[in-house]
Amino acid sequence: MTGARHRLLYVTDLSYPARGRRYCDEDIRLTARLREDFNLALCHPRDAAALMQAFDAVVVRNSGPVLGHLDAHDDFRARALRDGVRVYNPLDGRADMAGKQYLPDLSAAGYPVIPTVDRAADLHRLPSAGRYVIKPKLGADSIGLRIVTAVGPDDVTDGEVLVQPYIDFAYEVSFYFVDHDFQYALHAPDPDRRWELRPYEPTAEDLEFARSFIDWNGLAHGIQRVDACRAPGGELLLVELEDLNPYLSLDALPQERQDAFVAAMSASLRRFLAEA
Repeated sequence: MTGARHRLLYVTDLSYPARGRRYCDEDIRLTARLREDFNLALCHPRDAAALMQAFDAVVVRNSGPVLGHLDAHDDFRARALRDGVRVYNPLDGRADMAGKQYLPDLSAAGYPVIPTVDRAADLHRLPSAGRYVIKPKLGADSIGLRIVTAVGPDDVTDGEVLVQPYIDFAYEVSFYFVDHDFQYALHAPDPDRRWELRPYEPTAEDLEFARSFIDWNGLAHGIQRVDACRAPGGELLLVELEDLNPYLSLDALPQERQDAFVAAMSASLRRFLAEA
């Protein structure tokens, strides 16, 4: 491939109705920039498996929750692994890419996450709270989420739901990484207006917190978003580690930070392709 432009299949659902945001706008702008360095075509997640062999790599971006096309996603994943198709992010992520099991696992291991269990026998591990959150383990975008004042064994179907104490947090903050390099952080100062994001300057302690989960996940390449909340005691707690197709909220950044992110992503893709 010396002297040739690599071919990327960019997987996105331009029609996905994201709440409070337009995912398609981000992908339209980002692909316009990536075309400066790569030959690039867009496709819907349901078409990825049929098209991927004609490209040097598949880039999975704002394709929406895989719950909406789980059959196609499972087929794409199985065929890509079988045929050695290069997928970015790589398919060996341990966080959202593999489901939500990492949350109770990390909680049991003592990581700074919102306390989480997925079995009735483990309810005693949760701190006492005035309210609890129950949500499907196989879910996204708050689909099926319930808030209750008490939780007992009858409320838990082992392995199918997650149970957490309701955290009255001060705000949410997200840390964005390309490979293992921190790029930027955004926060929502008003918990009731979660989609109104503003740039956030993390402290050294904040970055140490975020990097601990990037290190735990162990992805050599790709884009990851560490979502956290500022608990009443002032500490950060992990809400989610998105390693499949994290929305980037690039429009919340000044232009120079957007440019820096695109440059970092292009460089990461070139390194990823060089290892083929």
